[in-house]
Order: sequence, then C-alpha cells, then structure tokens
Amino acid sequence: MIAAKITDSILSLRAIDWDRKLFDELVPLPEGTTYNSFLVKGSEKTALIDTVFPEKAHELIAALKAAGVERLDYIVANHAEQDHSGSIPAVLELFPDAKIVTNAKCKRFILDTLPVDRNAFVSVGDGHKLSLGDKTLTFLMTPWVHWPDTMVTYIEEDGIAFTCDFLGAHFATTDLFADDQASVAIAAKRYYAEIMMPYRSYSKAALERLEPLGLRFVAPSHGPVHAQPSLIFDLYREWTSDTAKPKVVIPYLSMYESTAIMVAYLTDRLHERGLSVKPINVVDLDSGEFAMSLVDASTLVFASPTVLSGPHPALAYAALLANALAPKATVAAVIGSFGWEGNLPEIIQSMLPRLKATFLDPVMVKGLPREAAFAELDLLVDAIVAANFPDRAAA
Repeated sequence: MIAAKITDSILSLRAIDWDRKLFDELVPLPEGTTYNSFLVKGSEKTALIDTVFPEKAHELIAALKAAGVERLDYIVANHAEQDHSGSIPAVLELFPDAKIVTNAKCKRFILDTLPVDRNAFVSVGDGHKLSLGDKTLTFLMTPWVHWPDTMVTYIEEDGIAFTCDFLGAHFATTDLFADDQASVAIAAKRYYAEIMMPYRSYSKAALERLEPLGLRFVAPSHGPVHAQPSLIFDLYREWTSDTAKPKVVIPYLSMYESTAIMVAYLTDRLHERGLSVKPINVVDLDSGEFAMSLVDASTLVFASPTVLSGPHPALAYAALLANALAPKATVAAVIGSFGWEGNLPEIIQSMLPRLKATFLDPVMVKGLPREAAFAELDLLVDAIVAANFPDRAAA
C-alpha cells in the first residue's frame, strides 16, 4: 500500500491492484485498479474515509499502524460495496471503539453483508455535519452513483470531496495525483461508461451539487486524486449531457460475409456523408470498449445474420449490454441477413426497452446483398444523416 499526503492532515492510503483483470466478474480492467482509503486527522478526532477490498485489508491495517494512528474515532462508509466497505471489520478489530458513519441505506447493506454490530453505527443524512475539531465532515447524499446508498463526504476547510465511486477510474498507478491527464481521461471514460452511464441523470445531478463548492481536490476511491477538478468535471459535464455526437456505432458479426458486406457498405456511405462511424465486431467483445463507444454516440445500428430465427447470440449479448447501459443515442436500426425465415429486427428491438431511440426501417437481405439491398441501405443512410444533421434537411 502506498501512503501519501494530500494535505498536512489528510493522508491517502492506496492499495494498488496491478494484476486484477476483471471486476465483479464482469468489468474488464486493462489498467488494473486501486482501492483508496483516506485518513483525516482533525485537532480533536480522526476519521478514515472508506476502506479497501477485503483481500487488501492487511495492507490497510499495516499502513494505519505505520502512520502511527493510535486512535480512530470514525470510519466513514460512503458506499456499502465490498471494495470500499469490505475491510471495515478488520479496521474495527484494530480500533474497536470506532463508529461507522453512514446513511440509513448504506447501514442496511453493510449489516446484510458484513459481520458488524448494528450498535457500531452513527447515522447521517443529507447535509449533516460531523466535527473533528478544526475540520468538519459534511455528508451529501448522491444516490445512484451508482448504488442507492452512495454519498459524498466533503471537508470545506480543505476544499476536498471524497466521492467514492463517483468521478473515479480503474487505473493502477503510483501517482497520487491525476498528472497523466490523457491516460486518466481514457480510464475515467471507461469507468463512467461501464458503471455510471446507466444512471446518467443521477451523475449529472451529483455533478451539479459538487461543482459550486469550489473544490481544490476530488478524491475518489478508485484511481488518482484530482488536484485540478475542472478536468474530471468538464468530462462528466460532456458525458452526462443530453447532447450526442454525430457518431454511428455498429455492433455486428457475420457468418458467411453477407452481413459484413452490408456493414462495410453502410460504413463507407455514412463516412462520406460526414458521420463518424465505429463498427465493432462483437465476437469476443471487449465490453469496456463497447461501452465507451456508446457514451457519446447518436446512432446505433445492430447488424447480425439470422440464427435459429433470431440474432446471433454474440449480437444478442451486445444488445442486452446496450440496453443495460442505456446510452443517450436517439436513433437506432437493425440490418442483417437470413436464409429462409426469421424476425430478427423485432427480436433485437424487443431486447432494447431502455434505449430511448427512434428505430428506423430495418434492412434485411435474403442471402447475398445485391443492388436492391444497397438501395435500401442508401435510404437508411439518408434517414440517419437527416436525424443527425436536421439543418441539412431544412436547407
């Protein structure tokens, strides 16, 4: 574990997980991750903000001992998920008189999953304050970023907000601060896409609560600390806005090249008309890369051959993932091929109830695409261009 000072009285304690490649058996981690805990020393009392993944508990305990912590008054739990709360029992073994400070929902989740005495809690609500002497912890409820229990802990005296998962990134680094802005921005976008995007409106609301505070530091529980909060604020403002870019994402696969020919033709025609296009072969899909592509895309086109009267299972998975992530795309379509029968467009569309997009007419081809199929694709291109560039249509 790496300990480093953010200020003279606030210590970052980071357990770096260089080798972890999959989070929750679901989220790819190409850059590993960190589990961040923060020690805040007030003139009268001391608080630990969040803990770490249980497998790293021994590192946190060693770091607290090395820091010379003799008394811990509070353990603040911003969120009950195990990568943040899982080491609370170990910390309580070392400091049995410490109180767990959290909100009612988080308390309930912790009691459901950890062997903790229910009398060990101090419950707080939105705007509640807790004095450490010369520092005051203020608790801001930020539900659904990304669980219903999440909150932010803010210290006005130091201009720092401990945001837990919000504004974080799965990014293993020894750097305390987000100095490598380009790399951190990519990791933060992947993190937002996979974890926060399904609750975009809540992330937007949380951002609107934090920005007016004039923060000097944003300290999430994954990834580096932001000493220039405007970087992550600007990114989140763009990602959580209702405005999409004129960008078409095409998840696809092809078994006997018919669908691949259609995708290649569609890609070329859309590009010629001024749209950014990203075809993504969903065989061995990198769900993180796919999620990132959806963050700012205006249009999704699902392309698949027909298998057992419906979409190929790999394309069906991509559709289910897109539905779960609920991106802000406003236009969608289905193209594909079939041999004798099937209702592929209807099945795919039924898998996307959370996608608040207008579905354009599908283009389905029997066998190899020929002149009539390309003419239908041209009409689809016209419709996509009109939806993305309404000013052109008006002109």
